[in-house]
Amino acid sequence: MTEPQESYGFFRATEHRIRTRIVSLPRSVKQTLMLATDAVGIFASVWASAWLLFPGALNYFELILIGGSTVVVALSLQAQQGLYHSIIRYVGIDLAIAATKVTLISATVLAVVTASFSFAAQPVRFAIIYAALCLLYLVGSRYSARSLLNRRNRGRERVIVYGAGEAGARLALSMQDGDSFLPVAFVDDKKGLVGKRVGGLSVYTRDNFASLIEQFDVSRILLALPSASRRRRLAIISALEKLNVHVQTIPDLNDLVTGKARVDDIRDVDVADLLGRDSVPPDKTLLTSCVTGKNVMVTGAGGSIGSELCRQVLKLEPKTLLLFELSEVALYNIEKELRNLMQTNKVDCEVVALLGSVHHQDRVREILQTFNVHTVYHAAAYKHVPLVERNILEGIHNNIFGTLHTALAAVDAGVSTFVLVSTDKAVSPTNIMGATKRFAELVLQALEDEYEDTCFCIVRFGNVLESSGSVVPLFREQIRAGGPVTVTHRDIIRYFMTIPEAAQLVIQAGAMARGGDVFVLDMGKPVKIQDLARRMIHLMGLTVRDDDHPDGDIEVEFTGLRPAEKLYEELLIGRDVSGTNHPRILRANEEYIPIEELKPLIAVLRNCCQELDRDGVRKALLASVNGYNPTNGIDDLVWRKNQESGSDKDSSKIVKLPQRSA
Repeated sequence: MTEPQESYGFFRATEHRIRTRIVSLPRSVKQTLMLATDAVGIFASVWASAWLLFPGALNYFELILIGGSTVVVALSLQAQQGLYHSIIRYVGIDLAIAATKVTLISATVLAVVTASFSFAAQPVRFAIIYAALCLLYLVGSRYSARSLLNRRNRGRERVIVYGAGEAGARLALSMQDGDSFLPVAFVDDKKGLVGKRVGGLSVYTRDNFASLIEQFDVSRILLALPSASRRRRLAIISALEKLNVHVQTIPDLNDLVTGKARVDDIRDVDVADLLGRDSVPPDKTLLTSCVTGKNVMVTGAGGSIGSELCRQVLKLEPKTLLLFELSEVALYNIEKELRNLMQTNKVDCEVVALLGSVHHQDRVREILQTFNVHTVYHAAAYKHVPLVERNILEGIHNNIFGTLHTALAAVDAGVSTFVLVSTDKAVSPTNIMGATKRFAELVLQALEDEYEDTCFCIVRFGNVLESSGSVVPLFREQIRAGGPVTVTHRDIIRYFMTIPEAAQLVIQAGAMARGGDVFVLDMGKPVKIQDLARRMIHLMGLTVRDDDHPDGDIEVEFTGLRPAEKLYEELLIGRDVSGTNHPRILRANEEYIPIEELKPLIAVLRNCCQELDRDGVRKALLASVNGYNPTNGIDDLVWRKNQESGSDKDSSKIVKLPQRSA
């Protein structure tokens, strides 16, 4: 090591020790030191003012009298302004305001004392020069101390802020006062900002990224683009992906405006940005039609979709919002969240939290009648494919009979609109979950023919980002744990949509229903899951380990398709589809089973469930759900255990299926 480097290292170590020693001093000692230094600094300002204006004209006695009285007044004012109770490391514009008040008042006292005792011929000029020097001392000394105490560059991660606008400037300022990150540069696409300095940091173009990362030893890039469209964010993220640095972002503009988040709430890149699709602004008329001023119930209110439906409905100010949920914990959490939202947004709405199961038709009917419910959003369902495949009878009970009982209760209670939240897995299903959701759709389509007062409709869409069971939180957890990231198949693809967008479209679709409608949401282009996993790895500053890159950080492991899992999902049965008043909502015209033919099939399913006949359940679904083509055997855990023990209760049952018309 060279001598200059050794000297620099010694200086940095000494500075660090001094800073640590000062910070660790008791509060009373720090206040005493501040009082003493301020007394010296203010007296020096008086002396320097006299020396500059009339050198030699004042004797020492006069200087001590004038300076002493000014010091007493100034220190008293500083104490009154709270300058000795503030923490130097976090002072801001409030310091300049308080120091200005102290300076002006003490300068006035100085002028009065000087004029009253005829100490000097120009008391006003004397006071003005003193005010300038005193203000410079008070503000300069404290900002210098703040700079020294906040200079914790060692151990702080160096970052580049993408976006030199207001959000970026605020983010950089908050990080400079923090302990974790050290902003070293800005990057911005606006030519008017390039070459300028914002908050003491230079602004560069995107073309400089690679050299900046190497020059400043940067390992993280923070996107401060809260108002940018998803299309622009996708373009930026795609360019950053190859740089091998961790890319994070601040919340979007809506969250900042509503107070849900702060500028310095740094988080991983929203996977919705990887879709690159901007959501269509909702139609206010459609949103409010079935909600505003009405009594609304959401079943499955604590689930991923149900809870977001509750948030969206609450914003539309219904008269009453009923939360119907089987899980006590989930119900408690969503009720607590909604009540906080009501206070924050000053929403006038009665929120009613109700425990119960959609199986219990009498319980549901009583609730709907008691609260005179106008609209029901039925989101209660078991939706995890492997779990339902291993628990067949509960899947039937919840997804089929839960829907049937809730719909019949809605008819008895005079509910105007009933919206079923369905899934793309209901189309040509290969699994029990998809088949039960399609059967639930058939139930509502058939009931629409029999009951005219209640308008039944179905909204079908694909995967929602960040929902329970979604691959996104799973991948994120696996990456943070060091991998591997597990993907079932190299070619598997899925449609994705954000939870808020899906919930808004469900509400709008319900308002367009004429009865028996199957609405399909435009999910955009499907996403290859393998590509999604790789992009998430890259954006967290890591590399993929494979045959071409054996030294990479995270391996992508292909585990094989799970039982009854499909490579791709569909949204339509057939091709008969038409548009609606909303560009993201389509109306599908699909065949269904008339109620007279569906009732015997429901009876068979009910009987099979009562008899615990899993094989009979599967046969009934095969007979009723067009396109159901299971790719696996029966995987119900209880059934398999009985098979292993030689107690095959299902094998002795003979299911007699009703004849359906051609």
